[in-house]
Amino acid sequence: MSRSPGVPRLLRRLNDRAALELLLVDGPLTRAELGERTGLSKVTAGQLLARLEERGLVEVAGERAGGRGPHAALYGVVPSSAYVAGLEVLPDSLKVGVADITGRIVVEITVNPADGGDPVRTVHAAVQRACDTAGIGLERLKSFVIGTRGVVDPVSGDVRWSYDLPAWHVGVLASLRRTLGASVTIENDVNLVALAEHTYGAAVGHDDFVVIWAGVGQGLGVMLDGRLHRGITGGAGEIGWLPVPGEPLPADVSQPQSGSFQRLVGHDALRGLAREHGVQGATVPDLVRGGGEDFLDAVAARLAVGAAAITVVLDPGLIVLSGDVGRAGGERLAAKVQEAVARVCPSRPPVVTTTVAGNPVLRGALVAALDQAREQVFSDTV
Repeated sequence: MSRSPGVPRLLRRLNDRAALELLLVDGPLTRAELGERTGLSKVTAGQLLARLEERGLVEVAGERAGGRGPHAALYGVVPSSAYVAGLEVLPDSLKVGVADITGRIVVEITVNPADGGDPVRTVHAAVQRACDTAGIGLERLKSFVIGTRGVVDPVSGDVRWSYDLPAWHVGVLASLRRTLGASVTIENDVNLVALAEHTYGAAVGHDDFVVIWAGVGQGLGVMLDGRLHRGITGGAGEIGWLPVPGEPLPADVSQPQSGSFQRLVGHDALRGLAREHGVQGATVPDLVRGGGEDFLDAVAARLAVGAAAITVVLDPGLIVLSGDVGRAGGERLAAKVQEAVARVCPSRPPVVTTTVAGNPVLRGALVAALDQAREQVFSDTV
């Protein structure tokens, strides 16, 4: 029987990929530990490490004391073997984070998008500034993921529409790829928040959950069976438009604040609710943080309208409250929303507040960018 010359090469590539992922999660490891966890012999594990070390992907990161013999070398992934960039684009700011291949954030900056009418120039200048600050050449970035408000077409990757960012339209992605490279991806911001929760936050260990973004605008990130659910056109999760009892239906969908659920739980609505309860504060998050039980009960009852609709359709295993309102309300608000949902739904999912540290959109963008970069770097080691 003839042998396929590609099989040994494929096996080496699979072994290399498995070793690199183990070193990222559990490293640094000795040669013996790596062999034990991958099922490879010490000789094969040693050949693998030598191959990865020659490629500049693995290095000796220390040593571990053993018995009477010499200390065993510890191997880890070289952090500087690749870098990625994550961005959050807002009407009045652009945030950039750069991380090395291990996920360690090496720089995070915020710039004023002075040239907001030209997204490509704005993004390129911001990424270049972040790289200069970190002392990293722009060419060393392997992946770029940009989080933005609005609907992103899941097929083309273009922004279909964004009320807050009119300059981000069809064609911007192609221009960004011509400027920064083919690895540029644009993603809805709340979808990125869901990735951050799944990797670092309250949804770790949950493959079926939703993130309700409660803030100036309302959004929903949906994770089903460990995968983001975007919908056919990318419009899944636009819950500001959810029809709710007692609120008028929008007469013009080009007006972002006219959605029924948006009218019920948006900042203007919560300010009015605070006045009714005699609650004072400079901002809506201040009102939510400082509000008494009656006010929080009223806020929770409104949020529960959307959470209940989501529950009876998707039956998620977990609901995570995020956004400035979700963060400000904390576990007090989450517990009240959970109780309110349980009163009107046969399913009773736990409701928790976000635990992602820092900027959740930026963290999610870096998660997505790291997945892409590792696929690129780790899949071609032979």
